[in-house]
This record gives sequence, C-alpha cells and structure tokens, in this order.
Amino acid sequence: MTQKKVRVLIVDDTVLYRKVLKDVLSLLPDVEVVGTANNGKIALDKIDQLKPDLMTLDLEMPVMDGLTTLRELQRLKKDVAVVMVSAHTSEGAAVTMKALERGAYDFIAKPDGLSLEENRKSLLQQLRPVILSVATRKILRPALTKPERQVPVRPSAPVRKPSATVVRPPAAPQPAAQTISHTVSSPPPGRVSVVAIGISTGGPNALAEVIPKLPKNFRVPVVIVQHMPPVFTKALAESLNNKSVLQVIEASGNERLEPGNIYIAPGGKQMKVVKKAAGEFLQLTDDPPENHCKPAVDYLFRSISTVYGNRALGVIMTGMGADGVKGLKTMKQQGAQVIAQDESSCVVFGMPMEAIRAGVTDVIVPLVQIASEITHRVK
Repeated sequence: MTQKKVRVLIVDDTVLYRKVLKDVLSLLPDVEVVGTANNGKIALDKIDQLKPDLMTLDLEMPVMDGLTTLRELQRLKKDVAVVMVSAHTSEGAAVTMKALERGAYDFIAKPDGLSLEENRKSLLQQLRPVILSVATRKILRPALTKPERQVPVRPSAPVRKPSATVVRPPAAPQPAAQTISHTVSSPPPGRVSVVAIGISTGGPNALAEVIPKLPKNFRVPVVIVQHMPPVFTKALAESLNNKSVLQVIEASGNERLEPGNIYIAPGGKQMKVVKKAAGEFLQLTDDPPENHCKPAVDYLFRSISTVYGNRALGVIMTGMGADGVKGLKTMKQQGAQVIAQDESSCVVFGMPMEAIRAGVTDVIVPLVQIASEITHRVK
C-alpha cells in the first residue's frame, strides 16, 4: 500500500508551520510525508531522491522563494504537483494568482483562526480534496501513459485519462464540438441573454484562457462561480480584468447586470441573480454552503434558471466534485443550453464529467475552444 500513497514534500521556512502541515497531512490515510525543506533550493535538491508526487510550497522564503522554485521546477521538467500555501492577504492572493498562471496545481490559504485546533481543521478541509485529486492522478498516470493506451476517446467517455492541463483539440475529421443527446426534457432554447460559468480546481488558468478571448462587442453579461476563499476571488477578478477587453469585477451585490461585464462571486458569499422592475441584478447572501462550497455553482445556476429560463447558457468547467449538476438540470428543464469542458483539457475532470453523465450537456469542447463556442452561441 505504501507505494500507492501520495508522497508529499513540505516546503516552508517556518519550523512551526512545517510541523503543523506534517501533523495535518498525517491524518490523511493516503499520504506519506517524505520530507521537508525550509527553502526552494533545498527542496529542488531533494526531489530526485524523495520523488514526491506533491509539494506544498510557501510563497515567501529566503534563498529561493515560491515563484522562483516553481519556475525552476518547470525548467527542470519535474513531474510534481505544486500546491501553493498562501497568506490570507491581498498581496498573498495576487502572488498566488501569478503562481497558478505559471503552473501551480492548486493553492491553500494559511488559516487565520483564533486557535491552533481551528487552524488545523481549516487546513485539513482544504488539503483533503487536493490529496484526493493528486491520488487519482497518481493512480491513473501509469496505466494511461503506455503507448498502446493512446487511442482516441469520445468526449462522453468515463474518466480514463490523467487529469492535466494539456490542450488536445479533437483530431480531424471530427468536428471541433460534438453534440450529445440529453435526457432532460426541455423547451427549445431562446436567444442567449446571460452566460453562467461554474468552475473549481484549475479554474484560474482555465478562465485566463477563456475570458480574454471574449470579444469587445460581447453583448451579454457573464456570471462566474469559482470555488475560492475571500480575498482570492478579488485577486482573480483583477488578474482577469488586466488580460481582457471586457470589464471583470468581483461582485459586491446589488449590481445591475450589464452587457459585456463579467462578475465573479466573492469567496465566502453565495451569489444569485434576481429580477427587478429595472432589470436583472446580483444579490449576495450569507446562505449556508452547498456541496461544501460558498460560493456554490448550484446556488447561482438555480437563480439563472428562474430568471432567464431558456435564454441562459451554462458552462461547466474543470473542477472536483459535482457542484453545478443539480443547477444545470434545472436550467436544462427550462431550455437553457449547456457547454462542458472536455476531459483531456481539465485539471480535474469532476464537475464536467458529472454533468455529462447526468445527460444535461449539449456540447463538449476542449478548453481552447470554449470562448469561441460561447461567442457562437451568444450570436
């Protein structure tokens, strides 16, 4: 069983935090902490010997910081998933966005609770899904990298490829997007008046591929739930806004949805769309988490179904779990259209896979074609 465990290397310049992370990771049965390092240079020297599957990487360290270490890992082509450990500050969030853009697998936020026990609980809650994702990646990789297994897979096939951010558009003569029949009966779709996106693990990179490609004359609002804690969603919005011709903002509540504006749900709040006499508006609430998520995709999608009916376009992208599927079922029953990201371009093929299995997707496309598919359907 030992060889099947996720091998973790902890990299942090603080002795106490290295111990806390090690204690928390030891609570997970599928984890083996194989070593620690107090800076990036030492960590790089240990990789060949320890062969970790996962590295937790602090951002601020002496000798070699987190971003530099990440860059060196890529230059050396080391096959290790990197999870950034970020301070819960606006500066830490901004640097974390840069790390995700540069190839970090995911991130966790250093908890700021009042007690050690509370902080350990927060870390465990954040680390558990990351470990599960990396464990799945570890199990699938050996069987799926054999030459004889490299065969075309239909977009609706079950998970049989490693989760990775490799772009792999359909090979000719297959069409770029393949329509599948859905099992949820619905009225015919109407003219698209809103785009609603649900996304999680791997989201910042995926959104950085999609949002900047939406054209300047894009004529409908876009609402997004990205699973992230507070502060980080604001940094994500600012990062995307700097890359896009459209305005990207973190929602503050009570905004009227304007054509061409993109609104990201803030971490720690639920976001929904409500209909008023003056038009459609965003509303933030402190309603409880759904699917252990706040913001939750299902929560937003239900409101989209109620307000827009068959005039909505749902997009479900890379992420772990099944958040969004129930909401998509409701949207589909009202006649909404649904795009799913394909397996080969997802970091984690969880949320799109569940939507495909539920039979609520109209089309499945690789990441590089999602923006053009959205634009086409809006037009």
